[in-house]
Amino acid sequence: MNGSMLRSHGPTPAAVGMHREGTHREGNGHALHAPVLVLNASYEPINVCAARRAIVLVLKGVAMTEEENGHFLHAARLAIRVPSVIRLLEYRRIPHQTRALSRKNILLRDRNTCQYCAEVLPSSELTLDHVVPRSRGGASTWENLVACCHSCNRQKGNQFPDVRMTSGASTSFTSFEFPVSSF
Repeated sequence: MNGSMLRSHGPTPAAVGMHREGTHREGNGHALHAPVLVLNASYEPINVCAARRAIVLVLKGVAMTEEENGHFLHAARLAIRVPSVIRLLEYRRIPHQTRALSRKNILLRDRNTCQYCAEVLPSSELTLDHVVPRSRGGASTWENLVACCHSCNRQKGNQFPDVRMTSGASTSFTSFEFPVSSF
């Protein structure tokens, strides 16, 4: 299907009659760029893709729609609901990808946010901090390194973090995973 056959404009009278429910949200071209969660056959999340790619996977019979976002994609003879969650029909083994421990990846994980004062800053104004200082046996690991602004880093110094410092941001980092971009 090419872009001229599918459009995300208002409904045609024939297409409206095909909808099971009376609700309809007008779409624009942006509906095809909406994020869609991709689940493995076992319902575990494996990726996020654009709605356009998700519709292709559903139409090819590789995936099925689990949830819809309320938008419609209109073709000459039918209207298709735009999915917000799809599930692959066959299990895909996704190898566990390890990421290099680097400043860039720590800042990505922490979303350029100081983990002590919760201020979002440009990467040039952030530093990395060892939660348990290296001088006290702290290792350079994913669990012990956090993004930190210069003032909080100076305030913390060579000490363990003060409870007052950590009240603004999340300090649980072990569950973060980078998205897998291909399948």
